[in-house]
Amino acid sequence: MLKKLFFLFLFSISAFAQTSGPRIIMPRTPGWNVVREGDTLAFSMRLQPDTLKKHFKFEIQQGKVAGMELDSSGNFLWVPAYHLVDRVEQEKVFQIIVEAKDNKENKITSNVDFKVLHTNRPPVLNNLKSFYVQYNHNNVYKITQDQAYDEDNDPIVFVPNLETLPEGMNMSTQGEITWNPSINQFKKLKESPQYIEFTLQDQPAKSSVKGTLKLEVTQMDLPPQITVVPKADKIQLKENEKVNLRFYLSDPNGEEDIEVFDFVTNAPDFPKQNTLVKNSNNQYEFTWSPGYDFVQDPADTLSFYIDFFVLDKTQNREVKRVNFVVKNTVNEVELDRKNYSIYYGVLVNAWELLEQLKEKEEELKKDYNRARKGKKNRSVVNASLGATTGLSSVIANGNADTQKLISAVGGTTTLTISTLEATEVIGKSMKDVIDRLNYVIEKKNEIQTKGDIFARDFSLKSSRRGNDFIKKVDEFNNTMNLKGLVALELNATWENKKKASESNIKKTFKDFVMW
Repeated sequence: MLKKLFFLFLFSISAFAQTSGPRIIMPRTPGWNVVREGDTLAFSMRLQPDTLKKHFKFEIQQGKVAGMELDSSGNFLWVPAYHLVDRVEQEKVFQIIVEAKDNKENKITSNVDFKVLHTNRPPVLNNLKSFYVQYNHNNVYKITQDQAYDEDNDPIVFVPNLETLPEGMNMSTQGEITWNPSINQFKKLKESPQYIEFTLQDQPAKSSVKGTLKLEVTQMDLPPQITVVPKADKIQLKENEKVNLRFYLSDPNGEEDIEVFDFVTNAPDFPKQNTLVKNSNNQYEFTWSPGYDFVQDPADTLSFYIDFFVLDKTQNREVKRVNFVVKNTVNEVELDRKNYSIYYGVLVNAWELLEQLKEKEEELKKDYNRARKGKKNRSVVNASLGATTGLSSVIANGNADTQKLISAVGGTTTLTISTLEATEVIGKSMKDVIDRLNYVIEKKNEIQTKGDIFARDFSLKSSRRGNDFIKKVDEFNNTMNLKGLVALELNATWENKKKASESNIKKTFKDFVMW
């Protein structure tokens, strides 16, 4: 009863210490960790007790998102970017691990969850070039995706202001305008330009922006025009990243006037084939991805340009030059896969060694119990034979030969049993068994503790990319070196009865994260 009360007392003390120990305190106001894209989230963390604040410095240990700022005093600031949550998700949770550390490497950590809500932005409408109209011609004007788009990738529709549209003009919900003006309409347009109005809406939120398009008459052979989506004069990318450019061609004299669209480049051995695909007479798509061997070592980057050009039937032309800078990049997918193999392999070795040590622990416990029982039984035999020898003078009184025989048998047997007792029959001293058993238990606990730490510290891909990863692998491998390997009599050909699966590793090392 006293023993139970003692353990209950220890448990109460431990629980009190955990609840009253130093902690990182977050704001208590409702919704303090909820923020919309584009809004500012700012708050201060503090330590309990407050006296620790001047000794500890705050930092974000894991999960930091671009734009997050946490100074050493615990002041947090973040404006979530608009691309973090899409309109389908509506909300998304981001988790970080905050650490407070003093100059003696004492640490206090806390997990913080932030809920980011999606913010719908109205569509974007850039300046539109004039709609040049010809007489007796079905004129078509297409508002391209670089002129009108939604930054949230919401579907967009065009809603015309019917009061401003000339008779016979149509505007589709996709921004295509068609018009074959009459002679009177054309003459009136020659006298002065006209304007039409429309509204650009995103769906389903129906946020809108108003637009205006100028109508003019053309009487000359104007050169064709190239519109690039996305609009960019210079593109910087890494090896294995994909570039996708869409080209929309237009000609004030009609799309049938467009004759050739192609490109030239100063990059040697550029894979031109299959990079430029024709979708229609006025739409092309350029898709290209530099391989990991595009930039040769020891160069860090490779710069070149591509001139995209269009020609009409009268050889009028327009050229769009796009400059490219490709950065030499490590194959992160292969690196992450390699690092995970090392991470997983080290934990497999630790798991198998723990399983073998568990079996050895049971074996040594059995040896220890046999040694104790054998010693007790031999002591009884010694005592019995010793008594027999001591009583020989009484049993065989007056018979000298019988007395000598009993003494000889008793003495020899006692001597033999004592010799066996000295070696404890099984050929191993009890002290040796206890020493090895203690070593096995100690080593097993050490591997379990350091394995838990290793599995937790390098559970993320990003944490395994650091220079510290290989160093910690070597340190953990050194922990698994057994100085008493020969004395423990571990079988070098031992095979585990269980399979070293990821699920079994997860059961042993709780913080292990599978690929």
